[in-house]
Amino acid sequence: MSRIARLSDVLINKIAAGEVVERPASVVKELCENSLDAGARTVRVELEAGGVGRITISDDGHGMSREDATLCLERHATSKLRELDDLFHIDSMGFRGEAIPAIASVSRFTLHTAEPDAHEGTLVKVEGGGPPTVEDAPPRVGTVITIEDLFFNVPARRKFMRQGATELKHCEEAVVRLALAHPEVGFFASHEGNELFSSPAAEHDPRERIAAALGPASFPHLFPVEERRLGVVVTGYLASPEYTLPNARGLYTFVNRRYIRDRGLISTVQRAFQDFLPAGRQPVVVLHIDVEPAAVDVNVHPQKMEVRFADARGVQDAISAALSRVLRAAPWLGSPEEQAANPQPRDAAHYAHAVERFLTRAQEATWGAPLPTAMDAPGGSSPERPLTPSYFAPNGGAQGSAFQGPQVPGRTLGFGEAQPQLNEAPPPGYFAALRPMGLLGSRFHVCEGPGGTLVVLDPHAALERARLTAYLRRLEDDTKAPPPSLFGTTVDLSLAAVKALVDGREALLKLGVDVEPFGGTALALKSVPAGLEGVDPRALLEALSRALPPRSAPLDVTSLAEAVRVMACHAARRASSSPLTDAQLRALLGELDRADFTPPCTHGTVVVLEMPLLELERRAR
Repeated sequence: MSRIARLSDVLINKIAAGEVVERPASVVKELCENSLDAGARTVRVELEAGGVGRITISDDGHGMSREDATLCLERHATSKLRELDDLFHIDSMGFRGEAIPAIASVSRFTLHTAEPDAHEGTLVKVEGGGPPTVEDAPPRVGTVITIEDLFFNVPARRKFMRQGATELKHCEEAVVRLALAHPEVGFFASHEGNELFSSPAAEHDPRERIAAALGPASFPHLFPVEERRLGVVVTGYLASPEYTLPNARGLYTFVNRRYIRDRGLISTVQRAFQDFLPAGRQPVVVLHIDVEPAAVDVNVHPQKMEVRFADARGVQDAISAALSRVLRAAPWLGSPEEQAANPQPRDAAHYAHAVERFLTRAQEATWGAPLPTAMDAPGGSSPERPLTPSYFAPNGGAQGSAFQGPQVPGRTLGFGEAQPQLNEAPPPGYFAALRPMGLLGSRFHVCEGPGGTLVVLDPHAALERARLTAYLRRLEDDTKAPPPSLFGTTVDLSLAAVKALVDGREALLKLGVDVEPFGGTALALKSVPAGLEGVDPRALLEALSRALPPRSAPLDVTSLAEAVRVMACHAARRASSSPLTDAQLRALLGELDRADFTPPCTHGTVVVLEMPLLELERRAR
């Protein structure tokens, strides 16, 4: 008896569904592509329960005859291929003839269609890959396909579906990708009656479609891209460095109007922007790459998300040239005449740094009237939130108003809180490159940054950050004892403070603070770490008594962190009580370049407030 048996068509279709139908978004993609191949000018997507409950795709394409409506349910039945050579000249979205039978095998499938001017339509129903039932139906324009209870007969697959909100987001993204590829077609998507995406045909100005997909704030930041070479045409739009995202979700590449997620193309785009965007930010780019169908193989991925180019290097070179030309011209800074009339040194590294500060750390305007909003995207400013000068906060980037203490309740999540992947220190050498210019309000130091940036430094916040880094590094290095600074004095404290300090004497010694009982509620302070000479001893010891860890706690960096913050704050308060000399300021800037901006400080004041050249240029116009 033969051990090998031919699989049934139902089983074959279910196996194919595992490759083609990964989730509801795959169904949306495949059926919308069929609508586009049918010449639809409007495509509507209606969803329920994140697409798992129901998906309805309706279009105004040319529809199907009864024979075609029945035949499309058979595997490898397609109107897009006839001969082997056609496989190497594919100009349609679909071509394998696998999607509809695969979808019908794992759902309750209904198709209602009619040819143009037909007096009678066709209604086809299939349940879980069973035999189709074909009925007469009223004539209609185009085709409507309804998918209900996706994976109802494959419980193992359905069990692995994500939450409804997650699946819905993938469905919406599938619609957005198709809409960006076909601006001449109107796309509308809704979920349980609520509008998700609505964009009429925008063939005359594709920026309208991009704005519908990425938010209206992106519209003024879009600039056209074009490069034509033998066999390759690159067109599309890029957003200026003022409009970025914390991830690559705003990076769309299309090959012959098919959305492609190709690592080589993505890397090429990112390299073109590397001198204009800081680490942690990603460009917003919508690129259309048109090549001869014979020069690209789209049959290398079940969901047609990857391609293979005959000349991949030539395609990448064309993309790089197209993007670099626009980026070098920097049209967002104004016309060439305006730029020539106002020449300014443009250092790429500084420019990227300024853009990062300008966009990602803005919360409330503190320098005059607000500017137009630059971002309406994850990680960017909302349309209601004006742009502001940027700054380094002493708690590793937590956002706040300029030179302001702890934030009021209800504030927007700060930099490093809402976006931890962007919580990073200033670029290397930033502080050493500052050129001191003078003193503001007998307290703040005004400097010029690279490229003409106006920088205001708060000496207390800067000193606190520098001392905190020094104390923590000494504490982490167990091989080095803190260098003592002789500081003999006697201090009368509260009974609770004396008890806490005596009990925590071992912790104090590890910090470099040596105290001894001196009778009653008095303590003898014998030495303190360098930098704490001249502080108010009573205030320092009272604060330390509240910051020491319990006696049972291990004496490590974590348990002593609060006490270190207290010491850093008091050291900064003493050192910043009078204006810094030029030599002291230079030494402090050098310390800041070596400082760690990750650990939080006691206060929420900022180290540096920066007004980028980009903003100054705009305000001067």
